[in-house]
Amino acid sequence: MTDAQSNIITSEYFDFINTKEFPCVAAKTALTWNQVKCLVVDHMACPKDDAAILKFVYDFVDEYRQSTKLYHSVAIIFKGPEDPNEAQFEEFLWQRLQALSNLDAQRYGYDKRVVSDPNSPDFSFSLKEEAFFIIGLHPGSSRLARRFKYPTLVFNAHAQFEQIRANSRYDGLRNTIRTRDMAFSGSINPMLEDYGQASEVYQYSGKVYDQAWKCPFLSQHAAANHHSAA
Repeated sequence: MTDAQSNIITSEYFDFINTKEFPCVAAKTALTWNQVKCLVVDHMACPKDDAAILKFVYDFVDEYRQSTKLYHSVAIIFKGPEDPNEAQFEEFLWQRLQALSNLDAQRYGYDKRVVSDPNSPDFSFSLKEEAFFIIGLHPGSSRLARRFKYPTLVFNAHAQFEQIRANSRYDGLRNTIRTRDMAFSGSINPMLEDYGQASEVYQYSGKVYDQAWKCPFLSQHAAANHHSAA
């Protein structure tokens, strides 16, 4: 893939966020402040780009930890599959997150501010000992706000949400996003829960789940020898 192709796809992602009706004002702020980092890779089912993805996220973590601003995110944009349904996207999402986590466990521990059990309401995904809330986008999503042209995994640093909460701005931000999503999509995402009420894994793919669904993710961090992120 050429740099020109990657730049075009990245611009399409920025245009998606910049759409007037797009509900996530936090993403809009991150883009305005030039704090959205994008990496364009090939097929979501293929592991060949995992090392590059991991390095990109690691570099993002280093930069994020040095910043005094809120609203940072990193988007991994996949060129394929071109038109996945929700079940396919969900499968590929957990394939990639599991693979990235397995590689990460060889070097780092799990962020101690969260837990690695996806069944826990305190779960969050961790790379380089930094917890992330993942948002999946793809063209076949049932949620209009998640319906981007390319399959995409957006990594949002979990700590910034806690900082927003500590500043007493979380409820206002959440309510604004949900009101805008209602206007944009015609309904509130039925999987939405505040952190600590239910596991956030139900929100990653954008798919609607019932209580019978079990998250396939299994962290290998506890069994691995690793270095500290400090």
